[in-house]
Amino acid sequence: MKSRLVGAIVVAMLTLPAFVWAHEGHDHTVMGTVSSIDGKNLMVKTTDGKTVMVMMDAKTKVTQGTAKLELTAVKVGDRVVAAGPEEKGMIMAETVKVGVAAAAAKPAAKPVAKAAAK
Repeated sequence: MKSRLVGAIVVAMLTLPAFVWAHEGHDHTVMGTVSSIDGKNLMVKTTDGKTVMVMMDAKTKVTQGTAKLELTAVKVGDRVVAAGPEEKGMIMAETVKVGVAAAAAKPAAKPVAKAAAK
């Protein structure tokens, strides 16, 4: 019984580092709202309330729909989906897709006043 427990612990110790290494550097996607911008770095607040740093560089492709945008076109409050390798909790964005702005809501129609009967 004791040897099985020791064997299980050894297997766990050998596979855990491989899992951690496999997780780092692979493409990850973050979706949320840009909460702040510092140069080419975006802070994106996700729907679950976490904040993730998204780093952009000259190779980052920024698009909105089918249109290509400059890095500087991303603004605070924009909804984005960023994808790229993750390292130390930050994403080095290969792509950033900016959400298309919602159409402005039409103002509610005013009720038509009824003419007074004589």
